[in-house]
Amino acid sequence: MDRKLYKIDATDKVLGRLATDIAWHLMGKHRADYQAHIDSGDVIEVSNVSKIKITGKKLDQKEYYHHSQYPGGLKTRKMSVLMETNPAEVLRLAVSRMLPKTKHRTNRLKRLNIS
Repeated sequence: MDRKLYKIDATDKVLGRLATDIAWHLMGKHRADYQAHIDSGDVIEVSNVSKIKITGKKLDQKEYYHHSQYPGGLKTRKMSVLMETNPAEVLRLAVSRMLPKTKHRTNRLKRLNIS
């Protein structure tokens, strides 16, 4: 499998549209020989993630949930807090949720390099 390097500058790009483009290239749907059961996507490098554009009221209203599997273990984080501490995680979560939930998902996410 010949994987190409796909570099993206995230400055002033909308989060959802950028995540869609990244997921498209990680799956390999841009290739003429795409097959769903074969992982033939590219390696993605994203730079300037802290300058990404978030539209609407998502910074104040969107929350990310995590549960510890113990009673009362639901934890929430607002997008604004996550953007201040780790903006790469916001993009990684957006791309992860756009990829199909198959056995290839973890390997595809390993090919996503965010700096």
